[in-house]
Amino acid sequence: MSIYINQEKLQFHLQTRKASYVFLVLPSGYLVQLYYGKKLRDTDLSWLHVRTERASFSPNPVPEDRTISFDTLPLELPVYGTSDFRNPAVQLQLENGSSVSEFTYVGHRLEKGKPALQGLPATYVEAADEADTLVIEMEDRVAGVRIELSYTAYSSFNAITRSMRIINESAASVNVARALSTSVDFPHADYELLQLSGAWTRERDIVRRPLASGLQGVESRRGSSSHQQNPFIALMTPGTDEDQGEVYGFSLVYSGSFTAQAEVDQFHTTRVSLGINPFEFSWKLESGEAFQTPETVMVYSDAGLDGMSQSYHELYRERLARGKFRNAERPVLVNNWEATYFGFNADKIEQIARAGQKLGIELFVLDDGWFGHRDSDNSSLGDWIVDKNKLPQGLDDLASRVTGLDMQFGLWFEPEMISPDSELYRKHPDWCLHVPDRRRTEGRQQLVLDFSRQDVRDEIVRMLSDVLGSAPISYVKWDMNRNMTEVGSALLPADRQRETAHRYMLGLYEVMERITSSFPNILFESCSGGGGRFDPGMLYYMPQTWTSDNTDAVSRLRIQYGTSLVYPVSSMGSHISAVPNHQVNRITSLETRGHVAMSGNFGYELDLTRFTEEENAIVKAQVELYKEIRNTIQYGTFRRLLSPFEGNETAWMFIAPDGSEAVVFYFRVLSEPNAPLQRLKLKGLDPDADYRLKGSTETYTGDALMYGGISVGRASGDYLSEMFRFERV
Repeated sequence: MSIYINQEKLQFHLQTRKASYVFLVLPSGYLVQLYYGKKLRDTDLSWLHVRTERASFSPNPVPEDRTISFDTLPLELPVYGTSDFRNPAVQLQLENGSSVSEFTYVGHRLEKGKPALQGLPATYVEAADEADTLVIEMEDRVAGVRIELSYTAYSSFNAITRSMRIINESAASVNVARALSTSVDFPHADYELLQLSGAWTRERDIVRRPLASGLQGVESRRGSSSHQQNPFIALMTPGTDEDQGEVYGFSLVYSGSFTAQAEVDQFHTTRVSLGINPFEFSWKLESGEAFQTPETVMVYSDAGLDGMSQSYHELYRERLARGKFRNAERPVLVNNWEATYFGFNADKIEQIARAGQKLGIELFVLDDGWFGHRDSDNSSLGDWIVDKNKLPQGLDDLASRVTGLDMQFGLWFEPEMISPDSELYRKHPDWCLHVPDRRRTEGRQQLVLDFSRQDVRDEIVRMLSDVLGSAPISYVKWDMNRNMTEVGSALLPADRQRETAHRYMLGLYEVMERITSSFPNILFESCSGGGGRFDPGMLYYMPQTWTSDNTDAVSRLRIQYGTSLVYPVSSMGSHISAVPNHQVNRITSLETRGHVAMSGNFGYELDLTRFTEEENAIVKAQVELYKEIRNTIQYGTFRRLLSPFEGNETAWMFIAPDGSEAVVFYFRVLSEPNAPLQRLKLKGLDPDADYRLKGSTETYTGDALMYGGISVGRASGDYLSEMFRFERV
């Protein structure tokens, strides 16, 4: 069991491998939080609820008990209008125009395992004994609305998930104006807030700052989780680093507009809230209907950021990603985008594939430009028909040429978009997101298809299925290259227009479920202008994501390091591209580019036919090496050693699942004159084991490698990288 219930006091104690989360039902029916932190034994913790009158001016919803004020209580379900002036988790608008709610406990049920969330991605279990799920039933008797708070505690992983379901049991309609997945109150505000922020080609920078009085956090209003902010925040005790300090991580399994906030009140307590962004959101619930929120995955660590990351990596790799490729080694690929852009034909593609086959590359991916009359990015999205000018014998002929080389064949799509210059748009101009009498703002000369519509979804599924069934396709890169504007649907009535963005996400998830289920032998990689939708929602359908459109090795140090705080290496696409780099014009060695790209799902994004003999030899050796260490990289334990956000050096390492080897990468950006000698201390090794440095006769003890370290950075030059491979003796 991972959930313990004190029936007499109605105290609920959720336990994971390392954490406890405890709350209590007061006699008045309100739910108050008692504890969240390091795992405790299952004892009576009701004494943690201190009954005291905090301020005489605070309204008292229970006149006979002045110790109860929603403005001061640590509430499991904070609502608006009855004396809690902090961020509510839910806000309803009734037919009489009021927005006041008051929910009290009416019951609970305990289930083995973890039920799926209808229409939404979520973590899961493979056996019922992996987790327990507690559902708390709350009711607003005046409104006739019931809320089910769902908590899952994993006994086999270090995570608790939370979500909420709102059910309208009244005879009238109810408008949901706010429905957050999680609200957690902390007893003080002595924390730092950590977030992952950035921009296109500069995703997921690590930003940390002390909490201050008031509201702080991140959000997206773009219709996607976005390049700018990731749907994740963490609270940390001051001074927390990789290995020390307490960390509370909150990760939202959702790919649309979101909010993640921390609010510090007048008593210096902190409320953390996550969920669908209430900005421009509402949902009309007719009598008998229900609304389900996405889930939040909460992780507690008393071993610093690394402890949090290991918990997320394990859970997301094993119980969020699904299907054949969840635990399968990912192929080494070459993508033609930066090699040819739109200017290619079948012969050129075959030349690149032949060059790749000689180097040991396993998969060729045909990127944008193979359909419609797509000679630039201003046309043909939505016309998923092969361009016979470029591929006169069709897609099957090209795919057969590639597979005839004993390589797999992959294809790029951007299924959520439509070009004004397309046959689909000329036939169905109302199929895009738009608002009557307003211009249709284009991004990259394209519009967004209205995936809230069933007819649009059905047509996209039909077209994609036709293409995927027409040729031996083993891989799909699913792209999405703009944010939403004029968010409206031609099929929704006026009072439901603010449902469009969330209905779009539900529609997208439906399409992805239908396509990936119909083609289970295809490896799908999600992409959104690179890393603009690198979120847990996408990983549920597609086990890897193109980490960033920025392929510069130096830039990727920060991008991949920041991404690794939450997401496993098995989810990160990472390629070698040409120099000068197409995004930042930097020149780095093939060795350094290789070491960065090998720290993920490895591939190339350049014209292989232009390599010199010397470069061919280097690349062939890179591919052979990666195949040897691939299982360690993709499914081993990833440990961060030196942060690019703190200095000139970066280092990380991978430990094989069985502990048989450790692969270490060290990077130095700029050379320094007369620099001090540097020792790099490793992590996670067996201190009692011996390790041999591959390629030498040197043997080291595990404790010496971790506490003494290895010498690095002695060579001169900018953009230096070194790799060490240790085998356990």
